[in-house]
Amino acid sequence: MKDIYIDRLNEQDAQELFAFECNNRRFFEHTVQSRGDDYYSFGTFEIRHKELLKEQEDAISSFYLIKDGSGIIVGRINLVDIDPINGRAHVGYRIGEAFTQKGIANEALKLLVNLAPELNVTQIHAKTTSSNMASQKVLVKNGFERISINTENNADTGQKVTFYHFSKNL
Repeated sequence: MKDIYIDRLNEQDAQELFAFECNNRRFFEHTVQSRGDDYYSFGTFEIRHKELLKEQEDAISSFYLIKDGSGIIVGRINLVDIDPINGRAHVGYRIGEAFTQKGIANEALKLLVNLAPELNVTQIHAKTTSSNMASQKVLVKNGFERISINTENNADTGQKVTFYHFSKNL
């Protein structure tokens, strides 16, 4: 199932995106820090959605929904902290549980990398936990190189988490 495309986030996406996030909450929270209970209240979600759209309008970030051929959201992929002077940005992505292990993250990252120069991005950075092997494989497959490792304390649990940092020059 690699018949996917990335669609720039817009105001009309709020309801469908909220449903996607709620449906995948437990799955996402197994690999990344929780966004907090209030994120899963539509009122709060809608406020945060509008904040993301403002960031996008200000060219600080560029957010995309990963959709299958029928227009269903299967994931998200974003370029954030866009630095137009140095041409740098950070990528983040998440794939819904029902859509993992189908090559979607790999294909979406490829699409985003091809689009990045239009946003004046010439270097993309990524960060993933040492235990997230799937994400590491996607990054390496798309030409990212691991450039450093660091350990941080999880603010919620106090546990140490090891992160791998990757970079790709376009």
